[in-house]
Amino acid sequence: MRWTEAQLREYQDRRGAQTPVLPFKLPANQPGAFALGRLPVGRMNKTEAAYDTYLWEQRHAGAILWHKFEALKLRLADNTFYTSDFAVLPASCVLELHEVKGFWQDDARVKIKVAASMYPFRFIAVRKKGKAWEREEFA
Repeated sequence: MRWTEAQLREYQDRRGAQTPVLPFKLPANQPGAFALGRLPVGRMNKTEAAYDTYLWEQRHAGAILWHKFEALKLRLADNTFYTSDFAVLPASCVLELHEVKGFWQDDARVKIKVAASMYPFRFIAVRKKGKAWEREEFA
């Protein structure tokens, strides 16, 4: 059960609990005060949305035939999965799985390398470099 702030205050008043005094001031609850954390499944962050726009431009130009956000979820081990950001079908008809990154964390790099060793897709990491997209292929 999730309590509202009013319900929590009422409960604390009944129990005689006091609000703890913190040795610091909490940041104001304003945009940018807290990190977003993980976004819900199927929702793009700003970098992924920019790459989606780029893929649509490539699609209209005929360089790619199809793309979809979070289309495939690959099993790497028990309770370990890799979900690529984009599945992309270029004009060459060799399915590619694109991972969009602003920066790499070790676990993400390990997962894409393991997935590349297990599955017959082209795994490509992309990141924004100025106005262009820089590509790194994993084999």
